[in-house]
Parts: sequence; structure tokens; C-alpha cells
Amino acid sequence: MKNTMKLLVILLFSLIWSSTNAQVQMNFEFETPYGSNESVGKYVEINGAKIYYEQYGKGEPLLLIHGNGGDIKAMGNQIDYFKNKYRVIIADNRGQGKSELKTDSLTYTQITKDWEGLVNHLKLDSITIVGWSDGGIVGLKMAISGKSKIKKLVTMGANLRPDSTAVNPWAVKFVLQTKKMINSKIQEKDTTTNWNLQKQLLGLLGDQPNIPIEDLSKIKAKVLIIAGDEDVIRNKHSLEIYENIPQAQLCIMPGETHFAPASNPELFNEIVNRFLSKPFKRPNSDWTKW
Repeated sequence: MKNTMKLLVILLFSLIWSSTNAQVQMNFEFETPYGSNESVGKYVEINGAKIYYEQYGKGEPLLLIHGNGGDIKAMGNQIDYFKNKYRVIIADNRGQGKSELKTDSLTYTQITKDWEGLVNHLKLDSITIVGWSDGGIVGLKMAISGKSKIKKLVTMGANLRPDSTAVNPWAVKFVLQTKKMINSKIQEKDTTTNWNLQKQLLGLLGDQPNIPIEDLSKIKAKVLIIAGDEDVIRNKHSLEIYENIPQAQLCIMPGETHFAPASNPELFNEIVNRFLSKPFKRPNSDWTKW
């Protein structure tokens, strides 16, 4: 398992499993070698870094954006499902998987610009996005910037702020503890892993994003906010995001965690597919307005 994936699985997943007492079984094994598929994999230089991406299927472009410490393979369950319905485009985010880092200060803004660069490189007139965790944050930032025409956006476990008003306190505390450990490894000149990269990835979780709530009003796309009821993100924060996007729907998945795209892909994919394939509606229970 790659060092970047180790951060996600070992450092973060372990705490979440123990904290929620959830028995999370995740599937990352597929017939197609997602993330290492030489027959479709390509590199493109964007904003000074080589970004690796793969494409599957035909039809309307669907961008899949993975989470912190992940890579293309982490969303293999979504590639498998949606490649028969869309032209699925998925990349390794900067500094993760096969993509170069080429920065000493990784930010969601930089990753957002990379994705916008890929959209331009592929000459995509309009897109749909499904983003998981960090990928959901990037999706929100792309929708806010308006540089890409986004029809629909699905975010899973995304947040606007890194503090305990948005993220469950135990996760905030864990990030701080892990930051100390990584800084210690750097001071010790430990070479067992790329601690500089891990520090930058953790910096995304601990210090970012910082998206003003007012910016959500700029989003023109139809948006589905998804989270597990035992997510890393606080339920009230997912609700806050939903309530401040002009055209949005909200789904809190019962009995699910931050890792539903991999632990329960059947349910997650079905929810996403319904949102993407059906006309958008935001009905109102106020019968006085009917």
C-alpha cells in the first residue's frame, strides 16, 4: 500500500473505527487495475506538476474526486458503477497516487486549480462531479469559482471549516496529535516514509478549508450533500452547507460513516445515481404555497 494511502487508512481510519465502534469493511479490489491501468492512464502537466488521470466509459463527463491520502483506486466502486452510464474521468490529486506534489504548501485551492486545468485540457463544455471528503471540498470550490460549467455536484463528507464547529471534536484532536508525531519524525530525520508529504496532507485536514458560508450562494449547480450519520463531519454542519446552497438536497445516510462510498457502495451509488439521473426538485412541505 502506498505511503499516501497509509496515512488515510492507518492514521485516520483506525481512530474513526474505534471511535464509532463501526465494523467498516471496505472493498478496494477490482478486476480492472484502477489507478495503474497502462491502457488508459495518462499524464498531463498542469500548473507545474504532472497529474495522472484515467478515463472510462462514454457519454456525459463525470468527474470523480477522491479524498485525502487516497488515489484513483479508492473510488473504484464508483468507477465500476458509473462507467457504464457516463464518461468517467478520475485523477490522482496533486501529491497523491501517481501525481507530482511540486509544492511545499499544498492547498485545496491548488487542487481545485489542477482540476479546472484538467477540465480545460480535456475541453469539457460541462461536467458533473462526485467528490468524497477532500474531493467534496474541491467540488464545492469548483462550483464557487464558476470557472467550469457544473450541472450537478455530489459531495460526500465535505466541510467548510477545519474546526470543531464543523468536524467532530475527536477528529480535530486526533489531527493535532498526529501533527505532533509527524513533526517529531521530521526532526528525527526519519526516512521510513515521506513525512513532508504527510505533513502537507495533514495540513489540509487540520488547517483547511476556510470557505466563507456566504460563498455557497454563488453556486449555480444542483447539489446533493451526503454524509453518514456517524461521519467525521458533524451532522449540523452538513445541514448548514445544505441550507446555504440555492439548489440543494441533503441526505444523511442512516447507520453509515465517512467511508460509505467504499463500505456500502451499493447504497451510496444508488443514492448518487438517482440524484444524477432524475430532474432536480426541492419540494416544500408548506402547503400554503402549493
